[in-house]
Amino acid sequence: MSVLGKLMGGSVLAPCLLAGLLTGCSHRPQPVVSSWNPKAAAEYLDQREVTWMGWPGAARDHETFCISCHTVMPYVLARPTLRAVLAEQSPSDDERKILADVIKRVRLWNEVGPYYTDAGYGNGKPAESRGTESVLNALILAANDAQGGKLSEVTLAAFNNMWALQRTAGEAKGSWAWLQFGMEPWEAKDSQYYGAAIAAIAVGIAPENYRSRPEIQEKLGLLRDYLNRESLGQSTMNRVVLLWASAKLPGILDKEQQQSIVREIKDRQRSDGGWELSSDAWPGGWDLHSMVRRRLRADWTRQSTDSDGYATGFITFVLQEVGMTSHDPTVKGGLAWLKRNQNAEDGSWPSSSLTLRRNPSSNVGHFMRDAATAYAVLALSSKGVASGYKSGKEQPSQSAPTASAYPKIDFATRRN
Repeated sequence: MSVLGKLMGGSVLAPCLLAGLLTGCSHRPQPVVSSWNPKAAAEYLDQREVTWMGWPGAARDHETFCISCHTVMPYVLARPTLRAVLAEQSPSDDERKILADVIKRVRLWNEVGPYYTDAGYGNGKPAESRGTESVLNALILAANDAQGGKLSEVTLAAFNNMWALQRTAGEAKGSWAWLQFGMEPWEAKDSQYYGAAIAAIAVGIAPENYRSRPEIQEKLGLLRDYLNRESLGQSTMNRVVLLWASAKLPGILDKEQQQSIVREIKDRQRSDGGWELSSDAWPGGWDLHSMVRRRLRADWTRQSTDSDGYATGFITFVLQEVGMTSHDPTVKGGLAWLKRNQNAEDGSWPSSSLTLRRNPSSNVGHFMRDAATAYAVLALSSKGVASGYKSGKEQPSQSAPTASAYPKIDFATRRN
């Protein structure tokens, strides 16, 4: 078969499509699994944080460590949910250490160095590092504050750091410089969009109605405009995080835009209930780079075409964040896939690198599984981020949008 044929997936897709037109592709019945093991998931995630914090590659100045998009950030969002499920009385030691690390770097913002310098990487890494860290710090601290319902001084400082680095001119106006290492889905050319959506989520979940403060309205306007303006050219995974942001921060998307993303998600769900990451991590269309990378990693090894734990966990979680219930067929299928695919030995969910073929037993070989496991936990617990927030009159609970806060979406609508 020609190279083009392989890139287009002809060796796999064409027979299935032909069979579907004639009699329909046959699939094995999926086994029904009614439960999952939250204790094993907690043990896996806790151990991975220990490994990350002790890894020399994560170490930074002032005895701090890097807050990663794959291992640390998802852990911070998911671990409080496991605490509730397991009836734990207090945060884990790892949660406390991460929070202390973030607080330290926020308070020493003008003294600590950026995560990466230009040495060995090329120009722009300090700015990219600062932009990325400022957003992640704000999200982690806002999520922590949301559990108690009070906005802390250090979280306000983190937001101030974040807003100070927002771009105010040019095509990317409204976004932040974001780390680019050519590594989808969080550190690639299009990842600044992911970062901007995460910034919107941080603002949306912050307690004491932070999003309504007069001093941030102009910057919020730039952020909303950027997310809306650039949304159509994004990958499915970036549009999923946009959908999440729209559930937390009103005014980003209208009802039809939200419905459009939900239809896209439903159309891309596989027959086994999961989603394939490699086909959803790059924009569609005929861009040659995206076409190649959907099929091949940077080392020319084939991308996995199986349903993926990160894609399935994240998408299923976000669909519930915007108000879809476990009775919805799409959510039900995603939850069933997650219940069937937890690793019985270590409690994790499967996911593999989109960049290189990794040794699954190595530290870096776990990174995608770390994110997959955290979002699977969030999806299966259906508690959501900041679910412990005690709402007051000035702001509704951030665990899910209320009917008064957001327009009702007809989630049953989908393309034929």
